[in-house]
Amino acid sequence: MRYVTRPELVDDPGAAGDWTAPGVFRVAPDVYRIPLPLPNDGLQAVNVYAIADDAGWTLVDAGWALAESRELLAGALGALGSGLGDVRRFLVTHSHRDHYTQAVTLRKEFGTQVLIGAGERPNIDRVISPEHTAWGVHGARLYRAGAHGLAAAMAAEPRGARDMVGWERPDGYLADRAVVTVGPPTAQRRLEVVETPGHTRGHVVFADEASDLLFAGDHVLPRITPSIGFEPVPPANPLGDFLTSLQLLLERPDAALLPAHGPIGRRVHERVDELLEHHVDRLDATLKAAKEGRSTAFEIAAALTWTRRERTLDELDRFNTMMAVLETQAHLDLLVLRGVLRADELEHEDHGVVTHYATP
Repeated sequence: MRYVTRPELVDDPGAAGDWTAPGVFRVAPDVYRIPLPLPNDGLQAVNVYAIADDAGWTLVDAGWALAESRELLAGALGALGSGLGDVRRFLVTHSHRDHYTQAVTLRKEFGTQVLIGAGERPNIDRVISPEHTAWGVHGARLYRAGAHGLAAAMAAEPRGARDMVGWERPDGYLADRAVVTVGPPTAQRRLEVVETPGHTRGHVVFADEASDLLFAGDHVLPRITPSIGFEPVPPANPLGDFLTSLQLLLERPDAALLPAHGPIGRRVHERVDELLEHHVDRLDATLKAAKEGRSTAFEIAAALTWTRRERTLDELDRFNTMMAVLETQAHLDLLVLRGVLRADELEHEDHGVVTHYATP
């Protein structure tokens, strides 16, 4: 969809409306949600949040560097009486392309400041290195998971050139518990940077306690469970990091959830409780499949169901099959750390080392 005229500025309909519909939606005083498109992506859209700043705007997340995304963002800012050049800075929750790359692209034209969590430095350094490929580490992880056919099929796919476009270092890295002030001196808003690793190693959320708002990025999503550790430099225990980060939010004041994907209208604590319960159930199901004799992450993923529609692994497309296998691997590795499974690294003649899981 493209804007013919400026979109109408309206209050956000929340769960009652289509959260992916283009427009600019008021979610709180001086805070607006702008959905931007994600073509060929099951998520469909990413929410960018525009916060009124001193003589301009601060945006939380930026969208994917695509012509349609830029046009829609420009139209939304136009409805607010501004333009792309009025964006003072981007506060980016993590370095996935649908959050980061448009910020870097617009910086080249307008000089906009781009800031991201300090924990994302290894991911960004890896992506911009000459040795990095779009396939990279994920192929090695799939071979380790015993998904040899899937790994070979994905390696044979043409890597889209735009996958590697728009990656540059930010202007600065945000430390945990740093405070970013937004707005004119007479009405400043304080956004606290809170490190929430798990979805990526350097993911951050921005807490506006005075306004009862949490800009949650992909850490807490209202309808789906975030992927874990899908990044160029994954940590040793991404699921453990994610669960710890969820618990951290329960220890903080509750807030209205402003997610990067999905409608607004949920409370943070309510949704965090659901995500924690989901992973308890998923760990139990993963352990059960291992006890039944399945040993690789690929075999165990095939014994589980996926998405809210309870699909089997072979009903998923190739990319989401990869994501399911890698998520299963993260659950298995956490069960090993907890001592309820052991991991044996076995050399396969044709496929290198594969991890096999079993009870101790």
